[in-house]
Amino acid sequence: MIELQEISNKTIELLPKIGLGGIILFLFIMVSLLIKKIVTKRIKPKTKNPLLADFLGKVVAFMIGITGFVFFLHIIGLGGIAKNIMAGAGITTFIIGFAFKDIGENFLSGILMAFKSPFKVGDLIETGGTIGYVNELNLRESILKTLDGKDVFIPNSQIIKSPLFNYTIDGFLRYEIAIKLDYKVDFKKVSEIINSILAEIPEVLNGDKKPVIVIDELAANTVNVKILYWIDTFKAKSKAYHLQIKSQILIKTIEDLTKNGLY
Repeated sequence: MIELQEISNKTIELLPKIGLGGIILFLFIMVSLLIKKIVTKRIKPKTKNPLLADFLGKVVAFMIGITGFVFFLHIIGLGGIAKNIMAGAGITTFIIGFAFKDIGENFLSGILMAFKSPFKVGDLIETGGTIGYVNELNLRESILKTLDGKDVFIPNSQIIKSPLFNYTIDGFLRYEIAIKLDYKVDFKKVSEIINSILAEIPEVLNGDKKPVIVIDELAANTVNVKILYWIDTFKAKSKAYHLQIKSQILIKTIEDLTKNGLY
């Protein structure tokens, strides 16, 4: 009975400390969430890198939250436990990291991409056989909108490990069209007709990136010709529009070559 009475008395004595500690911990958590929101909001416009802004915001929030938890333990008289928690943080991190290897790998990849990202929101990229526009970036995954409207969630670790093609970074994208012609056709005349077709399409670049028509292969029964041309992706952002341009070139090429007896 005496022991129970002592435990009861100690619990009653501890209640005000638990209440005070709980209030302080709650305030620290609220402040950490508010600071995270402010840091993310302030950094994002300056860096134009949502990954970096998200990472820094979470780091600040985590540090404030841990500080609040340590204060809570000290207030309720568990300062020794607080020290042990801080001392054992390394071992705990290792165990958790091993148990959640894939999650940790994606998170670390996200941190690397936050400081040096090979693309930004709105870029047209290809990775792991998936082509699409970058819709959203976070520390765990990157979200692409494919050309047929699907949302694809790609783990950041996969992006780090796989080859990545950014079709928007310099604003230019090259396309190829292959056609097969008879050996008897006048290649010079074919080139003139195709060049005149390409010159009428404003989205096809000229100058340093002017179209090129080349003989790609001499097959058994045909001369295989390739039409190489460039598109300005800043002016024509939609991949579907790029395909319309390609289709337009193909249709017009077949029509004009047929009209001149060359196809």
